[in-house]
Amino acid sequence: MNNKLKYYIAASIIIALTLIFFFFYQNANKDEQIEMSNTAFVEMPVPVIAYGLNIDSLVVVSDKIKRNQHLSDILLNYNVDYATIDVLAKRSRKVFDVRKIRYGNKYSVLLTNDSLQQAKYFVYEISPVDYVVFDLVDSVHAHRGENEINITVDTATGVIESSLWNTMVDNQTDPNLANELSEIYAWTVDFFGIQKGDNYKIVYENLWVEGNRIGIGKVLAATFKHHGDSLNAFYFVQDSTGDYFDEQANSLRRTFLKAPLRYKRISSRFSYSRMHPILKYRRPHLGVDYAAARGTPVVSVGDGTVERASWDNGGGGRVVKIKHNGTYTTQYMHLSKYGKGIKRGIKVTQGQIIGYVGSSGMATGPHLDFRFYRNGKPIDPLKVKSPAAKPVDTANLEQFNIEKDKWLKILEGITIDNPDTGIVASDLAK
Repeated sequence: MNNKLKYYIAASIIIALTLIFFFFYQNANKDEQIEMSNTAFVEMPVPVIAYGLNIDSLVVVSDKIKRNQHLSDILLNYNVDYATIDVLAKRSRKVFDVRKIRYGNKYSVLLTNDSLQQAKYFVYEISPVDYVVFDLVDSVHAHRGENEINITVDTATGVIESSLWNTMVDNQTDPNLANELSEIYAWTVDFFGIQKGDNYKIVYENLWVEGNRIGIGKVLAATFKHHGDSLNAFYFVQDSTGDYFDEQANSLRRTFLKAPLRYKRISSRFSYSRMHPILKYRRPHLGVDYAAARGTPVVSVGDGTVERASWDNGGGGRVVKIKHNGTYTTQYMHLSKYGKGIKRGIKVTQGQIIGYVGSSGMATGPHLDFRFYRNGKPIDPLKVKSPAAKPVDTANLEQFNIEKDKWLKILEGITIDNPDTGIVASDLAK
C-alpha cells in the first residue's frame, strides 16, 4: 500500500471519529437541557430576622421589666443557672451593665423550639432603637445592636393661643416640636415673649421602628410668624454639619442667645430710674429681671471665659460674669448655686449651664437679674443685635437654593385649616 493511500485512510478515520463525537455530545446536551427544563425551581423561604438573629427555629417570649426585677429573676425562670448569670454579668459589663436594667423596658427571651426549650439569647431593649443581645450558650457574651429606623416626612401648623407647647398639644402635634422650634429660633425669637395670634408651619421627620412611632427627627423647614414678621428656617448640610439658614442663606445662629433661661415673665426691665422693691427708692436697674422657678437652669448666652463666680456683697448674691470677647461681657445674678465646674478662668460654650435661678443677695423672690455690657458699659439686653454666624458658603449656594425652593413650595401649600399637604417622595425629590 503506497503512502498516498495510507494518508487518505487515516484522514477518513479521523473525520469519522470527529463526527461520532459531535453526534453523542449534542444528544447528551439535549438530554441535559430536557432534564433542566423539567426541573422545578423551589423558592427558598425568606428567613425571619429579629435583633440581627435568625429566629425561624426559635420561640420568642417578650415582656417588660417589672418593678425591682433583676436579670437573675428573669433568667432563673428559664432554667439559666446562677453561675451562667454571674459570668454573663461580668463579661458584658463593658457592653452593658446589667444593673442598669430599667423598670418598664421591653425584653425578649429566645428559646429552642423543642421539648427542652433551652434559653439561647436574652435581649434587653435599652430604648426603642438600641438593644443588647446576651448570648447564653456560645461562650456567654453580649453585643449591642440597633433597630432599623424608618423616616416619614410630615407637617404641622398652629396659631398661638397661650403658649407654643399648649398650642401643639391642642392640635395633637408632638409637643417636643416646641423644643425643636425654640432651639432653631433661639437667636431670633424670644419664645417667652410670643403673642396670641403668632403662628407656625413646620416640615419635620417622624421616626418609626417596626411600625411604632418613636419620636421626631429633624425639622427640615419652618416658618414662624412673630410680631407680623415671617421668619423662615431651612435645614442645610455643609462641611458635614447641618444647620438652619434663612432665605438669604444667612445662619439663624447668632453670637448670643435671646435669653439665658426659660422664664415665666419679665418682672423688671432695663431702666436708669426704677423703684427698688427692697430699698424703696429710685436707682438705676441696668439689667433685665426674668421671673422663673427656683432651680431653673441658667445658661451662658455665648462662648466665653468666666471672669467671676463669687458672692457679690452689693446685693447681687451669687454672681457669674462671663467675658465673651474684647467687646461683650454678660453677668448673671441672684443664683441659688453655680453650674458644675463653674469657676474663674473656665471656658464655657453657648448654652452651657452656668448656674440656677435663686434669690440670693438682695431679692424678694426667685429670679435672674441678667446684665449685658459693651466695652464695659451696661446696655439693654433686650435690644442687643447679635451678629450672625457663618452663612452658606458661596460654593454651596446653588444647592442651597434648590433645597430652599423645594421647602418653600411645601410650606406655602400648608394652610392653617389644613396642615396635611400630603407630602410624597416625588415632592421631596424635586
